[in-house]
Amino acid sequence: MSRTRTDPDELLDDTAKRPAALGPRRRTVSEGPAAGHEVLNNPASARISRVAGLSRRNVRNKHRRFLVEGPQGVREAVRYASDRVLDVYLTEAAVKRHGEIWEEAVATGLYMHVTSEQVMDAMSTDAQGVLAVVATEEAAGSEALATALAGARLIAVLTQAQDPGNAGAIIRAADAAGADAVVLVRGSVDPTAPKVVRSTAGSLFHLPVVTGVALDDAVAALHEAGLTVLAADGRGDFDLFEAESLLGAPSAWLLGNEARGLPADALSRADAVVSIPLYGKAESLNVAAAAVVCLYASARAQA
Repeated sequence: MSRTRTDPDELLDDTAKRPAALGPRRRTVSEGPAAGHEVLNNPASARISRVAGLSRRNVRNKHRRFLVEGPQGVREAVRYASDRVLDVYLTEAAVKRHGEIWEEAVATGLYMHVTSEQVMDAMSTDAQGVLAVVATEEAAGSEALATALAGARLIAVLTQAQDPGNAGAIIRAADAAGADAVVLVRGSVDPTAPKVVRSTAGSLFHLPVVTGVALDDAVAALHEAGLTVLAADGRGDFDLFEAESLLGAPSAWLLGNEARGLPADALSRADAVVSIPLYGKAESLNVAAAAVVCLYASARAQA
């Protein structure tokens, strides 16, 4: 480890002490940027079990930590949210493949760990050899929303989004389109769920993601911030590609549930309902695809 204080992972276990697990003989890395670091090689250890437990929502909520899996997500967490990164784990092979992640994390003073392949698999089968434990950012409620909306020109609002892959893809699209924030209305998927985090490809650390706000409160806050509220729906009164005057103003897009779209109460709260023209035989677009088209249309009109 690179720093001397209480190991953050130890804080995940507030239960009685467990008997020490017997594991493989200890060894250290012999060469490369991680030379001298002990290799964690006991997949049955309490530490590894505690980290793996963060895949469950109740554990994440209790300990206010979540997993970031994969080199892209961990790289962005180290670069843009290093103050929240508690531990970084790489396999020996990953240290060789992604030496820049190791070096950036060490330069920032983060806790670094080298693991065997078996240990990494015990913590996550989706990490591609690179994993981080990150503290959950307190970005919930009306105060966090007001902060995120200050001076904003483009916002994505997910209303009861349940599919983690879609939610993550929309956060990534919002980041790519230059949006100022993403709001997950109460009842939406947890943005720290592993599949959501993976699907953002690191964008989770690039812009505010606000949760815990009711739809009524979100719309009221958007209007108070001077944003036009647009709803993306196939029954819209405005064609997206003929709505330059709407899109050029600071705006927020309401995006619906994957299966049901936007409910009537959400549509009634929008200042305008906009549809995306379909030129082929498809009945509709996936909500993540629709979000990309709408957000980029706004970004282009505002440029």
